[in-house]
Amino acid sequence: MSRVFASFLMIFLALPVLAQQSSGLARYEGGGFVDRRFGGTELRLDLSQGVPWRVFTVADPWRVVVDFREVDWTGADARAMADSDMVKTVRMGSFRPGWSRLVAELSQPLKVAEASLATGSDGAGAQLVLRFAQTDGDSFRASAGVPTDPDWKRPEPKARATARKPAGAPMVIVLDPGHGGIDPGAQRGGIKEADLMLQFARELRDILLRSGNYEVVLTRNSDSFISLEGRVALAHEVGADLFISLHADALDEGVAHGASVYTLAEDASDAASAALAERHDRDDLLSGVDLSGADDRVAQILLDMARLDNTPRSQSLAGYMVDGIRDNVGHVHKDPQREAAFSVLKSADIPSVLIELGFLSSQADLQNLRDPAWREKMAEGIRDGLAQWLVEDKALSGLRRQ
Repeated sequence: MSRVFASFLMIFLALPVLAQQSSGLARYEGGGFVDRRFGGTELRLDLSQGVPWRVFTVADPWRVVVDFREVDWTGADARAMADSDMVKTVRMGSFRPGWSRLVAELSQPLKVAEASLATGSDGAGAQLVLRFAQTDGDSFRASAGVPTDPDWKRPEPKARATARKPAGAPMVIVLDPGHGGIDPGAQRGGIKEADLMLQFARELRDILLRSGNYEVVLTRNSDSFISLEGRVALAHEVGADLFISLHADALDEGVAHGASVYTLAEDASDAASAALAERHDRDDLLSGVDLSGADDRVAQILLDMARLDNTPRSQSLAGYMVDGIRDNVGHVHKDPQREAAFSVLKSADIPSVLIELGFLSSQADLQNLRDPAWREKMAEGIRDGLAQWLVEDKALSGLRRQ
């Protein structure tokens, strides 16, 4: 993982603490600020699931701002969340439809030293961790301000071609190397998931391009932060036929290892349709369909209809991916085809899968991910699974059009 809101900041700070009134994509489940033993402070927030987010600082007075899309703050105690000598007050709530914000007023200037959001292996639960270190006032002011990161802004509505692609046109595949920038993902021994996934995405892109059948677009081609929603919006913008997100998680406990392929869970699909239908900016919901004038019920029906077509396609793709990886690598996770509520899988009209290439917490998986020969076999397995799926999908496409 959408994105920029300067004019709302002072208005928001003048408001009392609010509880989110909509059915937020994520629920606050605990946490707040605590002082760290060796200096500084940190913010730990437990959420029901991962959501797009960003953090920045604002001067005069010193503040930390965290934006989310979106969090239900019901049950949150602002006073208890400010349990740090370096934090005066905490305010949180909704500040525009579909968006939530947390603002912490600081007693001294602090800088963001580390930032990450980790989700559970089954897609349920997430924890945002922001660690802050002391800095001086001049340095704080120099780095403060609302970011103008274009990746956080929702793309402007664009007319999209609705005609079918000509016969023989290459399939457009969006590869999404997870994490990046201030969100390094899982880390082990100085190795970051974000770096490994970008490296693998580039190698997979080259293998797919060599087949001559695909056009490949990466959601990021550098160590930069892209919001989860921004990744899906890009897929719509380039007219993607397929979306593949790439990850390599780490678990604090257990000995999980091997690759697995996720699709969106059925109950998550229902929640995603409902949440998407509530939004005012709907240009990125369904390619070639203008939902800007549709009410929530009509929009949700159209989203559900799109999912009826694409959910089985995604599930079939996941099955072929698992087979291709197993045939080329020789091993997959003990439960290799899974479902979860990952945000990047919530596009209604683009078949989407998330591939966990392995676990950084497994020494064997970590060695594999760093081995160019193993990565090449993994990429070839994904390519072969995709090719087999295309044969089936083309055979069934005539039936879907009837």
